[in-house]
Amino acid sequence: MALRSINKLNVFVKRCAPTLFYSRHKSAPSALNTNSASSPSSTSSSRNDNNSNNEDDNRNNKNGYSGYSWRSAIRFFVPFSLGALASTMVAQREELTPTISARTLNGRRREFNFIADVVAGCADSVVYIEIKDTRHFDYFSGQPITASNGSGFVIEQNGLILTNAHVVINKPNTMVQVRLSDGRTFPATIEDVDQTSDLATLRIQVNNLSVMKLGKSNTLRSGEWVVALGSPLALSNTVTAGVISSTQRASQELGLRNRDINYLQTDAAITFGNSGGPLVNLDGEAIGVNSMKVTAGISFAIPIDYVKVFLERAAARRKKGSAYKTGYPVKRYMGITMLTLTPDILFELKSRTQNMPSTLSHGVLVWKVIVGSPAHSGGLQPGDIVTHINKKEIKNSSDVYDALADGKKELDIVIMRGVKQMRVTITPEDP
Repeated sequence: MALRSINKLNVFVKRCAPTLFYSRHKSAPSALNTNSASSPSSTSSSRNDNNSNNEDDNRNNKNGYSGYSWRSAIRFFVPFSLGALASTMVAQREELTPTISARTLNGRRREFNFIADVVAGCADSVVYIEIKDTRHFDYFSGQPITASNGSGFVIEQNGLILTNAHVVINKPNTMVQVRLSDGRTFPATIEDVDQTSDLATLRIQVNNLSVMKLGKSNTLRSGEWVVALGSPLALSNTVTAGVISSTQRASQELGLRNRDINYLQTDAAITFGNSGGPLVNLDGEAIGVNSMKVTAGISFAIPIDYVKVFLERAAARRKKGSAYKTGYPVKRYMGITMLTLTPDILFELKSRTQNMPSTLSHGVLVWKVIVGSPAHSGGLQPGDIVTHINKKEIKNSSDVYDALADGKKELDIVIMRGVKQMRVTITPEDP
């Protein structure tokens, strides 16, 4: 850049330099022109005069006299000074002009990939949970088949794991198996279950595990970045990111009775298998437990402050030596996870999809169907909406539990699958 400025200055000097050679004898050319018409003798005399003048100029130059007037000096130095000032300003402007180069992009990955930093700090404490059906075995391996799966995360170094209750107690005659992030697999025992809050703890016989830090959910703000970790669709170590849509989504708005919980609503994708995994803030702290998904962009998590109350009660219960309590009486088993369709959720679903009949005003959304369960064998699929059971309207999940408690051998269920109305028959299993 400096060389470029110097070159510009040299060009400017060359252009301005002829003023130095401006002669003080302006009349010399005119004298030559006037004498050109005269005789040869006059021409020769004028040449002699010019030669004598040149000799005088050379003599003066040799003696150190410039022979130029002060006006010539001004004609040179004023443009020269202005040109130098302009060149300096141009050089400074070029130095201040921002430029884009590949060098300025170095380090941007490390500086701005904050999601990757969160995952690196807490992913080791997330586990994959498999529910094995001890009555059905794989033909080739001879191992029990996987009835369902979910996620969880380690909260104590001695093997205590937190997850959802519907992940571990949704099918009889099963065993729970936990796979750590490093690939090791251990059988797990259920220590505490609270179906009211949909929380449960497991225990595996291993020590020195990576522990997930528990944050505070009461300080969350809408719009705050969160990361959901888990194993959706049996794909372990999966990460999704989003923001908190609402920090106070009451359970009554979701049609969940007997639950006094204000859920966290997020647009981070929580798919089948993410249940029980942690919802983490940018400090790497668990601020919720992934619980359910309604549709794309609408998912819910149990606040970690409510989880802490459950853990305190569970610790007190273990000190007393009493077994865990389910919170609900044991009912016949159908094998689904469901969500009540409130008017607000119905409106949101109708606005997001065209496969929703406009006349639908109530029902229960089948969110998950356990493989090998009576519901799966009867033909229920995730996304179906149950509207009637045994000719009775179904308005919330409690109506489904009441239908199971009636004692009838078979359940005649009317469902909406897209815009089509269908009927399925399910035979629940006795406890």
